[in-house]
Amino acid sequence: MSYIKSSKILGRFGGGLFMFQKAIIIGCPGAGKSTFARKLSDKMHLPLYYLDMLWHKPDRTTVDRNIFDEKLKEIVLKEKWIIDGNYGRTLEMRIQWCEAIFLLDFPVEECLAGAKSRIGKQRVDMPWIETQFDEEFKQWIMDFPKNELPIIYELLDRYKGEKSIYVFHSRADIEDYLSKTFG
Repeated sequence: MSYIKSSKILGRFGGGLFMFQKAIIIGCPGAGKSTFARKLSDKMHLPLYYLDMLWHKPDRTTVDRNIFDEKLKEIVLKEKWIIDGNYGRTLEMRIQWCEAIFLLDFPVEECLAGAKSRIGKQRVDMPWIETQFDEEFKQWIMDFPKNELPIIYELLDRYKGEKSIYVFHSRADIEDYLSKTFG
C-alpha cells in the first residue's frame, strides 16, 4: 500500500478552506505535537486536551484504563476540541469522531532532539518535569517509524475520503500551514 507523504492533504471535505471544530494531532514524541496543538488551539479558539494529562498522574503512575476511556469519551462527545497525543488503542475512535487529522511525520533525529530539549522543563502537557532522557522512551522514539507509522498510515488511508488529513514532515511545513491558513 502506498501513502502520500507530503504536507498535502490526503482527504478533505468539499472545496475551499475547511474550518473544523474537532481535530487530533498525532506523531512521534518530540516532533512538537503539543506546541503545534497550542498554536492551533489559540488561533481557532478551540479547547485543547492532552492525552498524557488524562493518562498520567503526577506521581508517575497511570489512571485505570476504564477511567481514561470514560474521560476521553466525555471529550469526544463535546462540540469542539483538539486532542493531542497518540495512544494507539484509542486512535481509531478519535479518528471516527474528529473532522481533521494532523500527523507530524518527522525524522527520528529531529524527534530525539525535541524530546531531549524538554528535559528539566515544566510542560503544560505533562504532569511532571522529566529529569533525564529515559532509554526506554528513546528506544520507543527510534522505533516509532517502524512500529507505529505503518498503523497510522493504514488508518489515514482508510479515512482519507471522510476526513481532512494533513501530514507534515518538518516544522517549516507546520509554520507554512499556519501562515497560509491564518495569516
